[in-house]
Amino acid sequence: MSSHSGPTDLAALPRTSGPPAVRSLAPDLARGAMLLLIALAHAHMYLYGHQTLFRGYRTDGDTLDRVVAGLQVLLVDGRALPMFAALFGYGMVRLADRRAASGADWPEVRGLLRRRSRWLIAFGFVHALLLFFGDILATYGLLGLVLVGMLRARDRTLLRVAGLWTLVFVAVSVVPPLGIIENGSTPLPTGYDSPLAAIGPRVGTWAVLAPMLALDVVTPMVLGIWAARRRLLDEPGRHRRLLARVALGGIGLAVLGGTPLALIDARIWTGWSAASAVPAYVLHSLTGIGAGLGYAALAGLVAHRLGTAPGRRGTPGPVVTALAACGQRSLTCYLLQSVAFVALFSPWAGGLGGRLGDAGASAVALGVWLGTVLLAELMRRAGRRGPAEVLLRRLSYRHTPLAAAGQTGPATGR
Repeated sequence: MSSHSGPTDLAALPRTSGPPAVRSLAPDLARGAMLLLIALAHAHMYLYGHQTLFRGYRTDGDTLDRVVAGLQVLLVDGRALPMFAALFGYGMVRLADRRAASGADWPEVRGLLRRRSRWLIAFGFVHALLLFFGDILATYGLLGLVLVGMLRARDRTLLRVAGLWTLVFVAVSVVPPLGIIENGSTPLPTGYDSPLAAIGPRVGTWAVLAPMLALDVVTPMVLGIWAARRRLLDEPGRHRRLLARVALGGIGLAVLGGTPLALIDARIWTGWSAASAVPAYVLHSLTGIGAGLGYAALAGLVAHRLGTAPGRRGTPGPVVTALAACGQRSLTCYLLQSVAFVALFSPWAGGLGGRLGDAGASAVALGVWLGTVLLAELMRRAGRRGPAEVLLRRLSYRHTPLAAAGQTGPATGR
């Protein structure tokens, strides 16, 4: 049946001929690299005792701090989240394809995806309760629950939803900068001297932030579903022109659109007003969708270039293999980042959050990310999956009949 038809069961689900015979490099490579962006975006949120501007960077930093703030606003903030959302939507389709190939009907697949989404929300709650208020697992769990039906939507419907929701996203993006201009930046719940005192504020912030972030990433997630139907990352060699256009156009637009806010947060543009700062913030947020899609497309091009795509010869080198191993264990590595940041930055632990600036926090983020890549590679060599992936998989497939036959897929959703 054509991908533009209206399916009524899983057999009519718009998709290609089935899941790839071997695990594709590009999605895992994208996830592994994405975790560096997430680490950089999160690390400065653990700093405390300073006034901040629109993206949470301190206003009293030195020259190096200002340079780092500007570069991260330009290339990282509001860019990693859309990339993750697109990969999440892509992974949902791949998981559904595998289950269909194993003989599952649509109600079974939908039930699995919903269970998995509910457990992601539970994981997110525990993550926020113990470690980090800015958890994104619950955000994607919410999206999985609400948007699972989009896997059966027509291609035209997906594109319309993506376009219409972008307008909603633009309207929602006006709210944060107006609040910051009027009331200043809200102190983040990372500077408490007692770990127990931080629990309430951390969970309270997470309860508001998680659904707000879900509103931000509907568009890239839906476009990820659309891309998965065409195997853009599974077969990048067949889609080089499209991937190149998305990478160049998306990242280029993000750089142009993010420059005004980057100049503000780097304190290079100091004469801004509400009339200029609000549009700068909205433009930064909007073009971040392009960057997220562009980064994912770039991963596909890199994978093809390395000779691992269908029709090409060669194997990835040790660096790429380690990055892909990190991507295969992205849930475990993501949680480990928070464990490390709490241990290093919290006032009741390492205390670096009160001593470092934005540049120092980013250096710590880079080190932590490299540590997770190394750990993931050691786990790969030992033939071990990520423990968080294993747990999520067991919980999600517990009531799935085909799980007993060993037909489960990777916990990352691919």
